[in-house]
Amino acid sequence: MELIRGLHNLRPRHRGCVATIGNFDGVHLGHQAVLGQLAEQAETMGLPTVVITFEPQPQEFFAPQMAKPRLTRLREKYQALKRFSIDQVLCLRFDQALAGLEAEDFIDRVLLQGLDVRYLVVGDDFRFGKNRSGNFDLLHQTGERVGFPVVNMHTFSIDGIRVSSTRIREALEQGDLALAEKLLGRPYRMCGRVAHGDKRGRTIGFPTANIHLHRKTSPVQGVYAVEMFGVEGEPLAGVANVGSRPTVDGTRSLLEVHLFDFSEEIYGHYVHVNFLYKIRDEMKFESFQQLQERISEDVQQARQWFAAMGAA
Repeated sequence: MELIRGLHNLRPRHRGCVATIGNFDGVHLGHQAVLGQLAEQAETMGLPTVVITFEPQPQEFFAPQMAKPRLTRLREKYQALKRFSIDQVLCLRFDQALAGLEAEDFIDRVLLQGLDVRYLVVGDDFRFGKNRSGNFDLLHQTGERVGFPVVNMHTFSIDGIRVSSTRIREALEQGDLALAEKLLGRPYRMCGRVAHGDKRGRTIGFPTANIHLHRKTSPVQGVYAVEMFGVEGEPLAGVANVGSRPTVDGTRSLLEVHLFDFSEEIYGHYVHVNFLYKIRDEMKFESFQQLQERISEDVQQARQWFAAMGAA
């Protein structure tokens, strides 16, 4: 799968494709249904598939303080999309120039001149162009005039629940990891490289692998039972804390994972951490001793959860 960063990196070989446009945050089951629809059409037409997405996401550009926590960073989204029959991801930088582009110009520069789209799938509520003036009807009219079908994504539901990034964020906020997994089609996960930390954990008997989140806000906060992939012996069970570590006056959000019965050095490893069960919210403790005692309880609770899951 090829990542194309920006219109200026499009080449003549990229012209002629079936495409879809959206944030694809989480690459959940609703998104996967669209990708499957796209792949079927691509096979029928003998054309490559292209996902058009934006970085940053439009809401993060227009109202950064009100932007919802991302389920996936760009690299995580790219990794998730690789599991499906996608040939190219066109990532457009969402800046003032793109935000100010008239809807008709967006269609011409991106869809017609840039990609020569032959089949397009978008949500019927998709808005684009300056002042959000472009919509599904405009795309459909253009498609009829130029000669490519424009179809809308159908609402995808499971057990009567509409699958959406918003609903998954709500499930994560409520600590319902099972529902989030059902809507995503996989456990919720975060990825990143293991970095050196302040090594306070090992002083109280709980060394941690520290992973910087590289996101403004996190959709998960608190203590979780997790599994880590990307290291020898995977998956490795453990307990993780996501938060700013108030007991040690931390300021930026960090993912800290304590792996059970594990003492190898894994600095620099790029790892995937699956969140399986929420144990509690993040708390501030009056002393390291209280923190140590509570972490010990967290570890015990996580081990019990894994044991119960193994016995089920």
